Amino acid sequence: MAAFVEGVPCWVDASLPDVEAGKRFYGELFGWTFAGSAGAEYGHYTQAYSRGRNVAALAPKPDGRMPTVWGIYLYTNDAYACAQRIRAAGGQMVMDPMPVGPYGTAAMAADPGGAVFGLWQPGTHHGFEAQQEPYTYCWSEVYTRARDAVDVFYAKVFGYVPQDQDDAGVEYRIWSPPGAAPGTDTAVLGRSLITDAFPEIMPAHFLAYFAVPDCDQSVITVQRLGGRVTADPFDTPYGRIAVVADNQGAVFGLLSKPRTEPRTEPGTEPRTEPGA
Repeated sequence: MAAFVEGVPCWVDASLPDVEAGKRFYGELFGWTFAGSAGAEYGHYTQAYSRGRNVAALAPKPDGRMPTVWGIYLYTNDAYACAQRIRAAGGQMVMDPMPVGPYGTAAMAADPGGAVFGLWQPGTHHGFEAQQEPYTYCWSEVYTRARDAVDVFYAKVFGYVPQDQDDAGVEYRIWSPPGAAPGTDTAVLGRSLITDAFPEIMPAHFLAYFAVPDCDQSVITVQRLGGRVTADPFDTPYGRIAVVADNQGAVFGLLSKPRTEPRTEPGTEPRTEPGA
């Protein structure tokens, strides 16, 4: 069982129109296996496993108007107290804390810039059983236009310790948990800006990354399975990344080791870190 501290990403799930299609896509892309549906009382939630360990979940969208997305959940030991901090810091609760049987308590919130994230207070479901290894979650970032308000918000709610990683004119900040020394060795989340390089209609959002052995080969597999590429593979100091969408439109990132001979790429793509 992984140990988490307040504000650390501890779970991800995908809200999809067709869970069976999602199982085929991610089963082939990442080699995941899947449990049976949890049943109507739990929204037909379906757990995903990598080598027998719990790493993510797929869930059918209850309403077709809802976005097809990968959602990120931040750990909290008290979802109700965290919801109060979120409101006090200028955020909004999209869904108030709600017990999910014996598994834990879930909530959904939006930061002042509009990016939506989940809260998870564990019961019997503790979150990731595996991460930071091939075909599992490895990093996430929030993309926003409201830099100052968002930075203050996450500092107040979760006590994140910031470190700026500005490079080549691209402003980027990483956050470490309270009490940790700031830096790449302890960082658990990144914050990037939605600049003029992105479409005007792009909303503030979180982006989850999954580790893969070979980013370029995984991109080819995504395309073969009917997905699309939103940012072609490119090298960063932290690895080679790409941003893709599955065959139903849920966007996520891929991260692998950098190439032996890094390429120089345009500076308009998102950056990432491998996290802690």
